[in-house]
Amino acid sequence: MPCTRRTPKPRLLPILTVYLALECIRAGVGSSGTPGNSTKQQTASTHSSSVKGKERSLTPPAEANSSLSVLVDTKAVLLCPPDNSTALLVTWTISPRDQPPCTRVHRRDNNETSERNCTDARISWESRPDQNPALQIDPVALTHDGYYRCEVAADDGLFGHTYYLRVLVPPKVTLFRDSNGTIVCRAAAGKPSAQIFWTPEGDCHTEEEPLGNGTVTVKSTCHWEGRQVSKVSCSVSHVTGNKNLNFTLNQGVITLEFPASDLLIILYVKFSLFLVILVTVGFIYFKKANDCSA
Repeated sequence: MPCTRRTPKPRLLPILTVYLALECIRAGVGSSGTPGNSTKQQTASTHSSSVKGKERSLTPPAEANSSLSVLVDTKAVLLCPPDNSTALLVTWTISPRDQPPCTRVHRRDNNETSERNCTDARISWESRPDQNPALQIDPVALTHDGYYRCEVAADDGLFGHTYYLRVLVPPKVTLFRDSNGTIVCRAAAGKPSAQIFWTPEGDCHTEEEPLGNGTVTVKSTCHWEGRQVSKVSCSVSHVTGNKNLNFTLNQGVITLEFPASDLLIILYVKFSLFLVILVTVGFIYFKKANDCSA
């Protein structure tokens, strides 16, 4: 009689995959969250060779599922979809710009959390990872630009989601007249770079200065020679918000402004001089009158 061969049920394959992943995590990361000595040496040598003498370029993983733009110095929360109560293993792989990757892991079977190469205290679990595996960054800094991937191993399969986190910095906008009499509009240390527009249009020159940390200063100088212009406007356009500044041109007239304390001193000096002159003139007048009567 021929022997019939049984094949494993399809639903058992994800479970086997999950437990293989658990064993790999247990072998690579200790329960205290500290990797073995060989892993330390390998990570240190890899990091030193990649960043020594130059900035480490960001190598993105698979294409991001979503992009998230966050203002600097605010709080960001990254969810780990789907919301699956049967999740056995949750893994966050954090790849910020110019830094080595960091891994945070939570195992639900023994409620164990571990981490590898994670040194940034501003990145943590939002709450208890056994209840909510979301990741939080508080506060967000420029160095948090990069990719964040969450992977969930559950009874019904494997799930993953990748975020591309983009940190935004609003520029500091100023409008002033320089020593050459040219009007200058400057949007300093913004990310991404801002755009500057003038009203009315004049003879303008705009330049950008990268600051090395991802931010850019945009400077636009403008003048209106031979034109009857009394007031100009500088409009700065940026993804974090737009700003509009006005400047009044005083042609041929120089106005000096003094604070209130300086005005009081000036008035006091003028009044004192007036009293001295008045006393001197009076003294001379009475002296001549006395000489005439004598």
